Amino acid sequence: MTGPAGDGTGLTGRAVVVTGAGTGIGRAVAHAFADEGARVLAVGRGAARLHETADGRPGIHPFAADVSAPEGPRAIVEAAVRELGGVDVLINNAVTMRSAPLGRIEPDDTHRQVATNLLAPLFLTQEALPHLEAAKGTVINVTTAGNQRGWPGHSVYGATKTALDFLTRTWALELAPRGIRVAGVAPGPVETPIGEHAGLDAEGVARLRERQRARVPLGRVGQPEEIAWWLVNLARPEASYATGLVLPVDGGAGVVF
Repeated sequence: MTGPAGDGTGLTGRAVVVTGAGTGIGRAVAHAFADEGARVLAVGRGAARLHETADGRPGIHPFAADVSAPEGPRAIVEAAVRELGGVDVLINNAVTMRSAPLGRIEPDDTHRQVATNLLAPLFLTQEALPHLEAAKGTVINVTTAGNQRGWPGHSVYGATKTALDFLTRTWALELAPRGIRVAGVAPGPVETPIGEHAGLDAEGVARLRERQRARVPLGRVGQPEEIAWWLVNLARPEASYATGLVLPVDGGAGVVF
């Protein structure tokens, strides 16, 4: 499908799968790859939001699917083969978050977070392996910079992302002999709808944003496009010597004691 790393073809024509592409970071990532000439399968549960993501960008193909469902990974890879011809780059970005301190953690919320944030990337990557190997492709997992310290009320979410960091490093070792690179990008506080998705009302989101800004040395919350830039550049052929890293993009929050 594409030439070897470093052959000058860049991202033009590459087949990219982005999960969680209906809003936030996922939408920005889909846009950024499409603007580089890649062909993108934008995956998410909400068809309407996916069509908004694809609006005005013919290189984006919306595909509604629940990546955490048992049949989800196979359906997504089959769609990628059908629409794009394969999988060169896989962006595992889909996420769900529910806030609760220990003592009030609900089993259903826990299972949903584990299924979406951890098991879905695992089984989707596994399903895509033959195509990634054929393309000498790249997997990028979107994790979080917030798992570098305690985060009260978000122990389950943080645990799933810490586990995804471990998978990133382990897969990098396992898949290097097959020509597949694996990396992670760990955003800090970013202006996305994740607070609303976590069940917070407008006042709760405002308080969350204020706390986040107070922890970031740059004094602001990041934008989805600032995270997307790093994912796109890690997927470039010029980045072909980078594997096994988890890159924090957090406005310096991770270096605050």
